[in-house]
Amino acid sequence: MTPRDDSDANSNRWSDLDRPPLNAVALRRALVRNGGHEGLWRAVDVVQHTGSTNSDLVALATEGKAEEGAILVAEEQDAGRGRLDRRWTAPPRSGLFFSVLLKPTGVPVERWGWLPLLAGVATATALSRAAGVDTALKWPNDLLVTVDGQERKTGGILAERAGPDAVVVGIGINVTLREDELPVPGAGSLILAGATTTDRDTILRAVLRSLGQWYEKWRSVGGDPARSGLQDTYAAGCATLGRVVRAELPGDKSITGEAVAVDGDGRLVLATAEGVQQPVGAGDIVHLRPAGDAGDTGDAGDTGDAGDR
Repeated sequence: MTPRDDSDANSNRWSDLDRPPLNAVALRRALVRNGGHEGLWRAVDVVQHTGSTNSDLVALATEGKAEEGAILVAEEQDAGRGRLDRRWTAPPRSGLFFSVLLKPTGVPVERWGWLPLLAGVATATALSRAAGVDTALKWPNDLLVTVDGQERKTGGILAERAGPDAVVVGIGINVTLREDELPVPGAGSLILAGATTTDRDTILRAVLRSLGQWYEKWRSVGGDPARSGLQDTYAAGCATLGRVVRAELPGDKSITGEAVAVDGDGRLVLATAEGVQQPVGAGDIVHLRPAGDAGDTGDAGDTGDAGDR
């Protein structure tokens, strides 16, 4: 697939006046620095509809048709994927659904696992500044907001390899999703969290600028999470740390313990009741409620996979 800018081609693009289309020309003008030495972003393509921006950009990268700094945005996608191949859809123009192509040369491959965490830090920082919404991070790839005193998932991140030297990072954010449009009760959106703006152009520019800054900082020190400040910043914004959680692991196994740290490899470290500190590198994390408060908080948001690619 070759992405095309058809943001003006759809005669029904103003069918929901509360959800205007993105301005691809303005986004390019604000973000792209062709031939220059400043800035990461090199191309912005906005399409009306696709299955998955991650799948499309991975295909373009492996075919040699996309370079580092390429951004692919969809106004609507119907085959968005989260972790464990969960599916997720949302009404057209109700959120931001986009993927970027990165080629972290000079960074050891074993540190590439920090990219989704880096994207989480960059996105949370941007949402706080641009939309006035405090956004917490649920390890490893969820964005959480507070709606009516409850923690809800409003976005997600998915990183995928695109050949031997590239990674595609997909980010999705529920922006104007209304209560009756939520895929599951545990999902949320920026508007429900009291955002000061739901202008998607403004929010997208803020997220991409923040992502570019964090990426360049991390890459400049060889992907070292400590020297770049990424490890400490992630820990400071991580809602998972300090809580008792259940890690649901491959093979129908699980571990319950207090999340006490994110280690240098980006793994979540759990302190179990047996006194063992167990690092978890992959799996679903369920935030358990305090004793006496029945149920748990993790699965409701995960089921909808808000924002995953």
